[in-house]
Amino acid sequence: MRNQTLKKAPPKEAIEHCRSVTSHHSKTFYFGSCFFPMQQRQAVWAVYAACRIGDDTVDELTGTAAREALEAWRSRVENAINGNPDQHPMAQALAWAASVYPISYEPFHELYLGLEMDLLEQPYESLEQLMLYCRRVAGVVGWMITPIAGFDGGAATLERALKLGMAMQITNILRDVGEDLDRGRVYLPIELMAKHGVTQFDLQQRRVTPNYIALMRDLDCIARELYREGWRGLPHLHGAARIAVAVAAKAYEAILGALELNGFDNFNKRAHISGRHKLAMIPTAFLELQRTRHLH
Repeated sequence: MRNQTLKKAPPKEAIEHCRSVTSHHSKTFYFGSCFFPMQQRQAVWAVYAACRIGDDTVDELTGTAAREALEAWRSRVENAINGNPDQHPMAQALAWAASVYPISYEPFHELYLGLEMDLLEQPYESLEQLMLYCRRVAGVVGWMITPIAGFDGGAATLERALKLGMAMQITNILRDVGEDLDRGRVYLPIELMAKHGVTQFDLQQRRVTPNYIALMRDLDCIARELYREGWRGLPHLHGAARIAVAVAAKAYEAILGALELNGFDNFNKRAHISGRHKLAMIPTAFLELQRTRHLH
């Protein structure tokens, strides 16, 4: 049972810590979060920081140390959501957010299972395996954010939130192929690479061949279809959350366009969206949101 003595006022230093984590690690997500009303924004930062700290655990540590740190993270998050946080600022902020909004532990447990997949450091044989990973490490973030936003439409809205998070994760994977190689990781499914005649040697040589571009386009199309499905859920969010998530989705999807402009060279160039470009997307996101609403 949650500790009912938790104060409803947000813990300022803990929230500032989460805001800093969010703005430092994902400028695109942070940009979108700023369109939420303040209290929702603070809760979104707490959720993002919890996810980010878990992700950093498996990125920065190896072996037994990584496993122990991941278990400690899981326990910290579960206790925080249940109203028993330790002194870590992320835990304090997350406990506050869970006392104000109906945030459950279940999606965080799925995230934990996804982070375990990273610890195994095994290649993804099939697209289905990659999609499971994307669901666990990013799709479920939609299930964390949607209760903060408020929504109608039941399970269908949650499913579309899941798809939107998965689209964003595939976008990250496409953007970061070169950086992931530097860390000894490859997220591109072996079966899909074989379909396009791309080998591990090609990746290590960082060669942007026609076959490699075809592979990138294949995954790009999958991501864009997931964005289309995710957009259909946005009209079911309540209040300002609609435009907040719409702006974030538009900015993430624009990374795919920047990647294409770079000739799909994600070895030597980083697909980047400038702050000015993001600002220019606000009216476009608003108009697309209005168009999507009229389809319902």
